[in-house]
Amino acid sequence: MGALVSRYVSAVALIGAVFSEKPGLIVQAPDTPVRLDRATVLTSADAPPVVLYSATNTTADDLDQFTVIVYVFDAQGTLKARQSAPARRELEAHATKFSAIVLDGSPIQPTDQIVIGVNQAQKVGSDTWWRAELQQAAVAAVRSAKQ
Repeated sequence: MGALVSRYVSAVALIGAVFSEKPGLIVQAPDTPVRLDRATVLTSADAPPVVLYSATNTTADDLDQFTVIVYVFDAQGTLKARQSAPARRELEAHATKFSAIVLDGSPIQPTDQIVIGVNQAQKVGSDTWWRAELQQAAVAAVRSAKQ
């Protein structure tokens, strides 16, 4: 048992040495059917950053798919990139799911601010999409974080 614990502690230390993490900022439309509960930006020296997030269906309906958008702001708060994730599939009513998006659209600096939100969702069996524009909310979140 001691050897197993020792290997576990070594693995955790190695992961901590390879990856760093910082919280991402979350923005949400008031009527969003999918709430992001947390977002963590994971970075390493030899790979693009990854945003790990949890998403909760706030409705009583199953969702067929939803889409997240990530905004990247430089240290001065200027928007420098945005990237959408391919649609995430099947989120049952009131369920929570973890997912990730790889930020490989443009270089990310350690001082950049990462903002994420859900900008589209579709109920199971529907052709209609719920949509929200989140860029203004993302700008406001970065301004608030700088103060």
